[in-house]
Amino acid sequence: MSGAGEALRTYRLIAGMWIRSTMTYRASFVVTVFGNLLVTGLDFVAILLMFSQVDSLGGWPLAEVAFLYGLSATAFGLADLTFGSMDVLGGRMRDGSFDTLLVRPAPVLAQVAADHFALRRLGRITQGVLVLGWGLSAVDVDWTLAKVLLVPVMVVSGGVIFCALFVAGAAFQFLAQDAAEVQNAFTYGGTTLLQYPPTVFGKDFLRGVTFMLPLAFVNWVPAAYVLERPYPLDLPQWAAFTSPLVAAACCVPAGLAWRAGLRSYRSTGS
Repeated sequence: MSGAGEALRTYRLIAGMWIRSTMTYRASFVVTVFGNLLVTGLDFVAILLMFSQVDSLGGWPLAEVAFLYGLSATAFGLADLTFGSMDVLGGRMRDGSFDTLLVRPAPVLAQVAADHFALRRLGRITQGVLVLGWGLSAVDVDWTLAKVLLVPVMVVSGGVIFCALFVAGAAFQFLAQDAAEVQNAFTYGGTTLLQYPPTVFGKDFLRGVTFMLPLAFVNWVPAAYVLERPYPLDLPQWAAFTSPLVAAACCVPAGLAWRAGLRSYRSTGS
């Protein structure tokens, strides 16, 4: 517990430093957040354009796709805000500045995660919440207490799953040292994938993102329960409530990979 407390304190101090630096130029910050909101919103505009030509996508109407989109975008936005700076690790290792993090009396993972903390990423979260709110109000669902509680559980669990992907991607950079785009393929690419209904993908692909890289538990599996739709792989109904367990399970290999990568690091020699 003391280690976790020290990590949180380190993260808070470094992130606070970057926030103070950002807020020095408030007008620039507001413009950047607004720009980030507009740019990320183009993803949903593309979906709206598709629905101007069709009534459903894979059998899912616009309101249900908006529900999927909002869950994925909000969960990923939270992970991107807190751990999205992990992709700078490769650059730090190449220029030798990562060594300075190793000699500081603070957890390295917390330092890397908070490095270049970008408050502008609130734009992505805001956009996701807006679409999610509209989707919740538009879907035709017989709401029960279990379904209502499952919505915030999906967002938090999905955020943790994406955080684990960011950490695992950073661990891979110890091996490749220039793998930011590989990491982005699973993080940014993953959230784009989850914005569309599972019925538009083949079953072999669905098995991969359900049992191997369990992105489906960010929104597809629990959302199928909320919307009363059968999941294409015929999972049992109780699987919709396992997102927190899946998120916790994802953190274990990500943490082990990070520790292994950190132990294998041998500096640049410069």
